[in-house]
Amino acid sequence: MTLTTPKTCPCGNDLTLDSCCGRYHHGDTAPTPEALMRSRYAAFALGLSDYLLTTWHASTRPNSLPPDPDTEWKALTIVAAEPPLANAGYVHFRAFFYERRRERGRWHVLEEVSRFTHEEQRWWYVDGTPTLTRLKPRRNDPCLCGSGRKLKVCCGE
Repeated sequence: MTLTTPKTCPCGNDLTLDSCCGRYHHGDTAPTPEALMRSRYAAFALGLSDYLLTTWHASTRPNSLPPDPDTEWKALTIVAAEPPLANAGYVHFRAFFYERRRERGRWHVLEEVSRFTHEEQRWWYVDGTPTLTRLKPRRNDPCLCGSGRKLKVCCGE
């Protein structure tokens, strides 16, 4: 008999995927804008385009969201997530990713203040103001995935 270790949630909480964002991916309603933000990040990391479209407000939702196999989402940092006021909420986050293009990969950070609205007894992602910054970490710098190990022995380049 082989035992498998439950997969840790990509959103950065120290919970398993099933007990964290996975439950939202399977139909539970995210109770706060931060929970929805985390579950959407995890969906990006796992390639769950249908979930992303399902949680996107109809007024700003794109028709499709093709997967990007060249992007590896590595870490999420919530900078600020104030308690929502009435039917509006905001989450400021940074998402670190590695993009494989041509023969070399590149590190980036996507920073955004996302706007959420509460309608029909659930939270919806509306939009955000993103900024994209290319990072140039060195081999001996801490890995951007948040593991605490050096980049060269963790996610490497």
